[in-house]
Parts: sequence; C-alpha cells; structure tokens
Amino acid sequence: MITGHFGLAAAVKSVERPVPLWALMLATVWLDVLFTPLLLTGVERLDPVPGTTGGYGNKIIHADYTHSLLGALVIASLTGLLAARWWGRRSGTVIGAVVFSHWLLDLLVHRTDMPLLPGDLGGFPRLGLGLWRYPLLTAIIEAAIMLAGTALYWRAATRTGGSVRRVAVVTGLMAVVGAVTLALDVAGV
Repeated sequence: MITGHFGLAAAVKSVERPVPLWALMLATVWLDVLFTPLLLTGVERLDPVPGTTGGYGNKIIHADYTHSLLGALVIASLTGLLAARWWGRRSGTVIGAVVFSHWLLDLLVHRTDMPLLPGDLGGFPRLGLGLWRYPLLTAIIEAAIMLAGTALYWRAATRTGGSVRRVAVVTGLMAVVGAVTLALDVAGV
C-alpha cells in the first residue's frame, strides 16, 4: 500500500499548503520506516502466507508494535507533537493524522495480522480486511489513490500561483515514485 500512502500525502498537501510535501510523504510511511529496524533485529517479522509463492500481499506482517492500533496512535501523536515544534500546532496535527492514516489504509489491505495493543498484549483478535487477497483490485485501488492525490496536488499547486515548471517536476516525480512503488509491491519486493 506504499503507493496509496503517497497518494494520500499528495492529496493532503493539496489542502494543507503550509506543510512541506516531503514531511507528508515521510509521515505517511513513518510506521514502515520504524518497522524496518525492528524487522532487521527480529522484533517484528514477515512470514509467507502458507501455500503462496510470493508476490503482492503474500506476507503475514507481524508488526506487533509499529502497526498495532495503540502503537500507531502513540507514534502518530509523538510525531505530531514533534512536527508542531517546527511548523506549528495545525501542521503538527496534520502530520500526526497522516502518520495515523497509514494504519487506516493498512487496515484495508492487511490480512488479520494487525493487533490492537503493542506486542499483541491481551491476545485480542487481530484486524485486517484482507484486500491483498485480490492483488489486481488492490493495485487498481492504490493506483487510483495515487492518481487522485497527484491530480489534487497539481490542481491546488497551479491555482496558488506556483511555478508551472516546478509543479510539473514535482507531479512527475510523484507519478514516477507511485509507478515504481506499485510495481515493486506487485512484484513482491
């Protein structure tokens, strides 16, 4: 869902002009950024879905800290507070909300592997609607989110008097990043 996350960041930028685009792009994947060292140290892990050979969404993700509901809320809140120190309260709130949006979008695609509490405390049922079971549909939805976000960004940036060349370059880069991340997702990389 990386492409979908980036599309959402572009859409948010279209209405929240003071927040830097790079900060929104980083915020939207922040849970995955924090997941990476935990994955590399074995604290969180990826397991293949039994009976699959790889590819798009064919991993069960045990991100029991970064992608638990409470963990995501805490990370989003702390990130928002930190961002507020640099860019003000409103921008900090936006950054925090974008960090948490990651969890909401992941809820759509993940299998039931997202715990409510960090470390799966309490053993509550895990969440996930499992859209990854339908790779083509998931890819179409991700591409649509990216296209919509890019279009909203383009429209807002050109209406506010931004340099057409700069807007075109940034929009082009977003399209390339979206295409590359979607291709990597579909390939199962």
